[in-house]
Amino acid sequence: MKTNLATLLIVAGASGGIAFCLAQAPSTPVTKSAAGAPETPNPRIEFATPVYDFGKVSAGELVRHDFVFTNTGSALLEITDVRPGCGCTTAGTWDRQVKPGQTGVIPLQFNSANFDGTVTKSATVTCNDPHKSNQVLQITGTVWKPIQITPTMAIFKVSDELQTNETRIVRIVNNLDEPITLSDLQCTNHAFQAELKTVKPGKEFELHITAVPPFNSVSMNAMVSVKTSSPSMPTISVAAYLMVEQAVVVTPNRITLPAGRLAAPLNRAIVIRNSGTNSLALSDASVNIPDAEVHLQETQPGRLFNLSVSFPAGFQIKPDQRFEVTLKSNHPKYALIKVPVFQPQASALPAPAPKPAAPAQIRPERPAATGK
Repeated sequence: MKTNLATLLIVAGASGGIAFCLAQAPSTPVTKSAAGAPETPNPRIEFATPVYDFGKVSAGELVRHDFVFTNTGSALLEITDVRPGCGCTTAGTWDRQVKPGQTGVIPLQFNSANFDGTVTKSATVTCNDPHKSNQVLQITGTVWKPIQITPTMAIFKVSDELQTNETRIVRIVNNLDEPITLSDLQCTNHAFQAELKTVKPGKEFELHITAVPPFNSVSMNAMVSVKTSSPSMPTISVAAYLMVEQAVVVTPNRITLPAGRLAAPLNRAIVIRNSGTNSLALSDASVNIPDAEVHLQETQPGRLFNLSVSFPAGFQIKPDQRFEVTLKSNHPKYALIKVPVFQPQASALPAPAPKPAAPAQIRPERPAATGK
């Protein structure tokens, strides 16, 4: 006779009688939490190492590494996404489902072409491990260039009323054992002039790039190149960019409020920067909103101003209303500064995107009428 619930034991007593006893068969143990309830099976992701140090590579080399992980939990591990931090790092095809006790691989590749010096790149792994739902992997090391260029670009920012020669210096350092020579200096735009100077023969040089006025457009660019005697880097190219800015710049050029009625008072800040030849004076800061306040602070005399605008609780812009912050200036070209206030309209139904408010206006005041 067999039973799944108990085992029948026959015991002979001292008097020669036979006694029958039912002994409970052992059952499968159940894992319980501290509170006594059975625990839910969960996956666990464990990497052999979340950081890979590739040491030292030459610029342009591709760095590849397989990050190995193990599911140490008791349920199926699912890798739903691998998101690199920038375009220079990419993820290959990874193991999306890993059973308990098994291992998987996440391949990452880093392109070192545009880097120099110490580099650290990361990727975020998203999975169903409740304790490590977002695990960060890192690739780190040093990128070495046979010829080092610092900086890699020459950037110019000039005022629209202060147009003078501006020069940027680019250092060229030879990291090779053998000396090099530089020749055939070329520039693709006559608005820039380039000059090559030797600091240490064969080892260190300076490339002087000068932007020459007049600057007739808001932006200009050029490519400056020079040939080298090294086969590992036969040509050095440096990009030059020039941007012409207004003498008076307002940032941001409009104030944006959250949609709907303001539940609490709200502050917004505006920065006004003067890069012109003369000192700037601002006055009569105001906003055409009831109970709103404007405070103007001059943080750098004649050069930098901070404007704080306080909006009251309960404020909301209606579709037919237009609000703006205004300031007067002593600059003849930017006599009146206007910063519009924008608020998207809240609606229960989907609606077309609202027409954006015009950006900040900086314009001269019209002369008063004479009555003639």
